[in-house]
Amino acid sequence: MFIIAGLGNPTREYEGTRHNVGFDVIDRLAARYNIDVDVKKHRALIGKGMIAGQKVILAKPQTYMNLSGESIRSILDYYKVDPETELIVIYDDISLDVGKLRIRAKGSAGGHNGIKNIIAHVGGSVFPRIKVGVGEKPPKYDLADYVLGHFSKAEQELMEEGYEDAVKAVEMIVSGDISGAMNEYNRKKKEE
Repeated sequence: MFIIAGLGNPTREYEGTRHNVGFDVIDRLAARYNIDVDVKKHRALIGKGMIAGQKVILAKPQTYMNLSGESIRSILDYYKVDPETELIVIYDDISLDVGKLRIRAKGSAGGHNGIKNIIAHVGGSVFPRIKVGVGEKPPKYDLADYVLGHFSKAEQELMEEGYEDAVKAVEMIVSGDISGAMNEYNRKKKEE
């Protein structure tokens, strides 16, 4: 079984912001695989289903981004899942161009407070993650204002492609091919 957690902030005011791309990918997975992510458990909205022949729990922690680890730890403990191989975390990355992906089997938080909190609660930095690019913060912009801002029309089009790629990457990872997903989606950035 896989726990697929998309990071974001609850409440309407954060919908569609750069910081909520993890939630947006979960919404696309839910739509594609007909999984209702509407059960409130473990301080998250969760839904159970199947992706690529594997049982999955789609999760949208409702703790606010910086406390995501509390919710994810609770889900991992309840379902007795190994974070090193059966957890996938999807989140925004300002060091990647809009809509580009970077997939890793492990890594540091890289300044992302949600990931910092997950590493602290999970007890290690070895868990698969899909970073979805939201573009670099313009000079003189406040970082919080930037990540809590919305995409332009042009950026939204690029993000749709990024969401689609993220869905395909999840399918590959749950099928046991994380290296294939890394080769496919990490490579795309270099080609362009």
